[in-house]
Amino acid sequence: MPEGHTIHRLAHDYATRFSGTAPRVTSPQGKFSDAADLLDGAVLTATEAHGKHLFLRFRDADWVHIHLGLFGKVGFGDAPAPPPADTVRLRLANDTSYVDLRGPTTCALITDTEKQAVHDRLGPDPLRADARPETAYRRISRSRSTIAALLMDQKVVAGVGNVYRAEILFRHGIDPYRTGRDITPSEWDVIWADLATLMREGVRHNRIDTVRPEHTPEAMGRPPRVDDHGGEVYVYRRATQPCHICGDGIRTAGLAARNLFWCPTCQKR
Repeated sequence: MPEGHTIHRLAHDYATRFSGTAPRVTSPQGKFSDAADLLDGAVLTATEAHGKHLFLRFRDADWVHIHLGLFGKVGFGDAPAPPPADTVRLRLANDTSYVDLRGPTTCALITDTEKQAVHDRLGPDPLRADARPETAYRRISRSRSTIAALLMDQKVVAGVGNVYRAEILFRHGIDPYRTGRDITPSEWDVIWADLATLMREGVRHNRIDTVRPEHTPEAMGRPPRVDDHGGEVYVYRRATQPCHICGDGIRTAGLAARNLFWCPTCQKR
């Protein structure tokens, strides 16, 4: 499932190609046809992301709510648009660009009130200007759940997924099995600030890189990482490989329905 930086990047890309234009809106698959007919030829006036939720505003208050889920894909291209595949849930096309949405968990036309309800059930997003990290910490500091599970809970922090969860805890030497109530305010402040920095870089480069300059392949004289995920990381999907810092083997275990990765030496309890 895409992490929050990807959704913010998509909001930026939709805006760059379609903001202020009145695109042709279609649903070749047919599952969004009624809403597409209502939006066809309307001006795209805003795009927004909160965590893993993407919002496209047409006119003044018609919002398309998109959640990619596990299988959703978005593909941009230059005009002229080719004939769409019958798997395309939503296509926007103007004189210069087109974009196809396939396989989302959610693609719905919603009102301002319904959009606000989505925001209300999400935790603060490190990439949003209106985020309040103290809101997340109130929940974390009262919880007996592990910090690794809490970071993946979108009601606590919106946009953090499995990669950022594993990497941020490694970067600050925090055992993933520590309970939320054992995380100090100063630790949380550092975690939040680092998440915001890493995720902004993720938006900028459209990939996740978490290693510090002194641990890059060039600095360490090691081969670059080869993985479908891309990006240089410390522990994510590096089970049994040596830690870049201490050399101990990276461990993995299931937690919060996902595979957790950590270094038992650098992240001692």
